[in-house]
Amino acid sequence: MSLQTERIRVQGTVQGVGFRPSVWRLAQACGVRGSVCNDAQGVLIEAWGEPAALDLLAGRLQQERPPLSHVESVVRERLTTVPAPADFRIIESAAGDTDTNVAGDAATCRACAEEIRDPDDRRYRYPFTNCTHCGPRLSIVHTVPYDRANTSMASFTMCPTCQAEYDDPADRRFHAQPNACADCGPRAWFEPVIDDAAAANADPIETAARWITLGRIVAIKGLGGFHLACDATNADSVAELRRRKRRFAKPLALMVPSIAAARALASVSLAEAELLESHAAPVVVLDARNACLPDALAPGQDTLGVMLPYTPLHHLLMDAVGGPIVLTSGNASDEPQAIDNADARERLGGIADGFLMHDRNIVNRLDDSVVAVVAGNTQVLRRARGYAPEPVPLPPGFEGADDVLALGGALKNTFCLVSGGRAIVSQHFGDMADRRALADADDNLALYQGLYDFAPRAVATDKHPDIIPSRAGQWPDADIEAVQHHHAHLAACLVEHGVERDTRPVLGVVLDGLGYGDDGALWGGEFLLADYTRSERIAHFAPVPLPGGERAMREPWRNTWAHLDAAFGWDAVAAKDADLEPIRWLAERPTATLKTMCARGLNSPPASSAGRLFDAIAGALGICRESMSHEAEAAMALETLARAGMVDAGRLGYPVLVGAGDTPVMSWAPLWRALLDDLRAATPSAVIAARFHKGLAQAVASLAADLRQAHDATAVVLTGGVFQNRLLLETVTGLLARWGEPVLLPNRLPANDGGLSLGQAAVVAARRLS
Repeated sequence: MSLQTERIRVQGTVQGVGFRPSVWRLAQACGVRGSVCNDAQGVLIEAWGEPAALDLLAGRLQQERPPLSHVESVVRERLTTVPAPADFRIIESAAGDTDTNVAGDAATCRACAEEIRDPDDRRYRYPFTNCTHCGPRLSIVHTVPYDRANTSMASFTMCPTCQAEYDDPADRRFHAQPNACADCGPRAWFEPVIDDAAAANADPIETAARWITLGRIVAIKGLGGFHLACDATNADSVAELRRRKRRFAKPLALMVPSIAAARALASVSLAEAELLESHAAPVVVLDARNACLPDALAPGQDTLGVMLPYTPLHHLLMDAVGGPIVLTSGNASDEPQAIDNADARERLGGIADGFLMHDRNIVNRLDDSVVAVVAGNTQVLRRARGYAPEPVPLPPGFEGADDVLALGGALKNTFCLVSGGRAIVSQHFGDMADRRALADADDNLALYQGLYDFAPRAVATDKHPDIIPSRAGQWPDADIEAVQHHHAHLAACLVEHGVERDTRPVLGVVLDGLGYGDDGALWGGEFLLADYTRSERIAHFAPVPLPGGERAMREPWRNTWAHLDAAFGWDAVAAKDADLEPIRWLAERPTATLKTMCARGLNSPPASSAGRLFDAIAGALGICRESMSHEAEAAMALETLARAGMVDAGRLGYPVLVGAGDTPVMSWAPLWRALLDDLRAATPSAVIAARFHKGLAQAVASLAADLRQAHDATAVVLTGGVFQNRLLLETVTGLLARWGEPVLLPNRLPANDGGLSLGQAAVVAARRLS
């Protein structure tokens, strides 16, 4: 049979991940001659072979791809036959070609982990061992193309042995840009803050491990930033870390040596084990066992955030420590992680007793990603290291969508570029009110624009009035379009599920803290009939004032008072229920001032916020009543309490009033009366919390099902930060499934504001294509 000639185009995350040597090996195995190179669109293969051999190669490209690659498409084009080359070669990219995708940083592969533990291997105990299948990527990139010269490895010249590995297509370190060894690569050292003569010339990782087991706090420079570490079994060390870091209640992440060690502390399903051992190596939220761990690790919680070692340095450290350690972000409360050595010394010097440092610069900050398995599905809670910047393919109908930038929200910020029919969502940056976080986001935006040769023609923003002028003004020639907050949440979920651009509307239930509505009011408990281009509010939670404005978002008691006042009038409650502890407590607060503020509309904007409803219930039960040390502290504690009371709560939850009319309003007077009656009956707080969750879930599911059917919507979408409450989400989805309702949930992107930028980008792209 005569030879056939084809051009095979592979697109996706296919550069810098060992794709070309994989093609080289597969071509030899299939008996195909030709060449492979990187270009501006991905990987380009020119192949000569018998038709069956070419078919085999094209099929194996997806089936046997490198572990860090992601293939979006394989397009084959028949060419006029020309003389076939004698072999198959890897050729250099053409000048000016850039990477189509930079892969996320990847956890140490099994082969590298074995090498650092093998006394006969030249990389024995070398903490920066990596290969094409693992190691740093986004965290070390300065610009494109993704070559060593454009990374923080540029200052380390490979020794002859490393260079030979790098140049050999048959070696797994072929073109591994961070390739290094102890003779030519980065080095680690230990810097004590407190005096310790034994630390002077000792092995730095062994020293860090010894200090941790002695109860000290060590700052560790990792892959995408510094962490603070201590012995997770030492209650005094954990308490001291919280005091110094000023992180008083937010759960602390743990690192454990192995899956077996994780199972000693928490329940680990097969799905959760796969996540722990994946190349992303995220923090996985697990159900805690009755382990001998300090309560201060996760106060008021029945879960633990656990991760496995994901760099050689972490593997060696955990080998030496043996048990679980706290590994939390290297910062003071609410600041971004330190990534620079000098900055870490300045910012963490008052927290850490010593530093495990190294001299490979971190270019781009990457927090640890956080995930959970909910109702059998992976739910990403924070998308950063290991996941970003993996692109999200845009659904059918978005062909031609290009040059849209979305700036995300004010909290849990990410940005999103729409380029080449795909959405590239950045890593998590945090609160844009923090100058370091804002600068970090802007620096990374400049990087991403270079990586993807991107200049926006349209910029999507939130409707929040403080976000639009502060950031979108950087692109004076672009069209600026504000996207309603909850519409963006819903649209992000549609993109994830590949819902076509011209789909019929869905019924979206979007529950969160708050976002600016189409009418300028604060929304947060919304039922929307929406597609990509349009969104109509067809039902919502009853608006309740936020007395004190932002203070009401930090002090749950204000919401308790406001909800009781809205339901019954405060004077009536104070008279009828004066014997109840929460009413007596509230009566001692400045309620007359709050009443005047709300009556006159002074710093007390009404909000249909689901998040503040949870705060109000928590305040009534004495949970974080006076103040919260972090966002959602009260709601998280309320959920944990509710799980303990579900069995005794009965089948039905508290009643919720749903008004009639064209736009039903869900209000809370019956719920509050039942709750107050339970308080009078000395019902356990866990049962009260459970009845609240059940009643809210039943009301939300019932209204959603009714509205979907009444409006002939295609599915129910559940999203928004409040749906990160696992108990609420599982109860609502369980009810909808029982009734045969189709449900879509966020999975790859957070339901919270971390997914907002994807939805903003999709809305604006869809409108520009309409």
